[in-house]
Amino acid sequence: MKYLGIDYGSKNVGIAVSDVDGILAFPKTVLDNDRSLLKNIKKIIEDDKIGAIVIGESLNFLGEPNTIMKKISPFKIVLEKETGLPVYFQTEFFTSKEADRVQGENLKGVRKQDRQKAKVRLEKNDASAAALILRSYLEKK
Repeated sequence: MKYLGIDYGSKNVGIAVSDVDGILAFPKTVLDNDRSLLKNIKKIIEDDKIGAIVIGESLNFLGEPNTIMKKISPFKIVLEKETGLPVYFQTEFFTSKEADRVQGENLKGVRKQDRQKAKVRLEKNDASAAALILRSYLEKK
């Protein structure tokens, strides 16, 4: 069964997919968090024949929900209702920072005119963060 991984952010939503056996996780794309988000996710689910969804659960160091969880929790419910698929939480800590490190991206020392290009590349790391969330879930499973 293939899984869809989601790194939910207020502006961007990172998307990853697993292989058919549900063993490996691959970054897929970054979607804008706008009115078309659910429609775009449903299209990916259909195109990639997804059987379950894993979404990052954002907690602080005390294990309490972060501010963004006020948006993630209702989004999880909508995903379950609209897709008919099971949606699982996977606790995430610093997945975006880890994705930045893995990608080797760092804006320090970047020339001013190159910062916008670097920022675009960093936004693409949201898909890598989704893959890290999904990988954590698959390894646990």
